[in-house]
Amino acid sequence: MVKGPGLYSDIGKRARDLLYRDYQSDHKFTLTTFTSNGVAITSTGTKKGELFLADVSTKLTNKNITTDVKVDTNSNLFTTITVDEPAPGLKAIFSFRVPDQRSGKVELQYLHEYAGISTSLGLTANPIVNFSGVIGNSTLALGTDLSFDTASGNFTKCNAGLNFTNTDLIASLNVNDKADILNASYYHIVSPLTNTAVGAELSHSFSSNENTLTIGTQHALDPLTSVKARVNNYGKASALIQHEWRPKSTVTISGEVDTSAIEKSAKLGLALVLKP
Repeated sequence: MVKGPGLYSDIGKRARDLLYRDYQSDHKFTLTTFTSNGVAITSTGTKKGELFLADVSTKLTNKNITTDVKVDTNSNLFTTITVDEPAPGLKAIFSFRVPDQRSGKVELQYLHEYAGISTSLGLTANPIVNFSGVIGNSTLALGTDLSFDTASGNFTKCNAGLNFTNTDLIASLNVNDKADILNASYYHIVSPLTNTAVGAELSHSFSSNENTLTIGTQHALDPLTSVKARVNNYGKASALIQHEWRPKSTVTISGEVDTSAIEKSAKLGLALVLKP
């Protein structure tokens, strides 16, 4: 595996995972089974209030080619074909959705010791072209993320980011939404033995002059059980506990309460993942 600055999506990822990953207020169930020839079949059901959403996906890997096909309750068919390492450091991804004829897209990712590049092209007459590039190394990385609409001739996305990684600390700075949103995030490993870490994210909007500060932490109670908690400056506090009751199978219970309106009911979420 190439060790370098990674892709643009890796900038600030550890802090985002700490602060937002696995938190939910819905009820979700995921079951994965494997056929005798190695095909993985995953069924997912999610209850959002009175609405129930479900999908079934299959994943087949043959040498360096992985094919994912998913069907949801809205009769949408999602297909993704990934070719890993057709050349050193290169990955090719082809995806489309039926019946949306404009959803076809080809993406190329290239990872180098000192660069990470991702570019995609929509398979339409007037496609949207996406490009993201990062230069640097495993310690310091600087990148940009751009989207250009060939139909209108305008840039629909123009972002930039900076990432600093130390042994136990990761700090990042992002300028998003055409320089309207400034995000600064911080991730610090307190104890590797107990997977204890703290993180924070500060977001400032220049157009509305609003600030959002979110801080969070995680800690492993034992090798199979971990807890996380977060709170933001608007008084919304969340916590979760996740237990791996068998290898790759987890149950997660999460909750959120608005401390500024404590009379409102707390939001509770449950996620169950079953894998053989």
